[in-house]
Amino acid sequence: MTIIPTSIPDVLIMEPKVFGDERGFFFESFNERIWRELTGLDLRFVQHNHSRSAAGVLRGLHYQIKNPQGKLVRVIAGEVFDVAVDIRRSSPTFGRWFGTILSAENKKQMWVPPGFAHGFLVTSETAEFLYLTTDFWSPEHERCIIWNDPALAIQWPLTNEPSLSAKDCRGAAFEDADLFP
Repeated sequence: MTIIPTSIPDVLIMEPKVFGDERGFFFESFNERIWRELTGLDLRFVQHNHSRSAAGVLRGLHYQIKNPQGKLVRVIAGEVFDVAVDIRRSSPTFGRWFGTILSAENKKQMWVPPGFAHGFLVTSETAEFLYLTTDFWSPEHERCIIWNDPALAIQWPLTNEPSLSAKDCRGAAFEDADLFP
């Protein structure tokens, strides 16, 4: 496994070592000991989520204001543009975002730490998205920042208007959102 730093130091890209031949491939999608050695992070994942979405679906920008979740995310079918936004007021990267392509083909994963809003846009016909979380889903503490907030200026690779859930359509403006200290 290789850890690739990003423009936001707390957000990491994990690139697995893939062993493949004409029969297929094998890789470790997570190894706690290696992860701890390479990142210094001692994580405990408590929930494993799996979603499937159609082309043009945009999910996010989601977070929990209490019981914040760190997320290790990856795509097992298709491709997404994945985004993490630093919403920690005390952070030197507050209000900045990082985005990358995650796909079944590149097998990369992204670590989205607690204190970040997260979202993704499906850029293939469909995508299946997996994420491990460091805390349980807490619907009463769930929050959403509107995906197209001009203060964030996320450069989503859109060709048409995205397909959004009703909840995501009602996302708060960044300046009005509940944020972390």
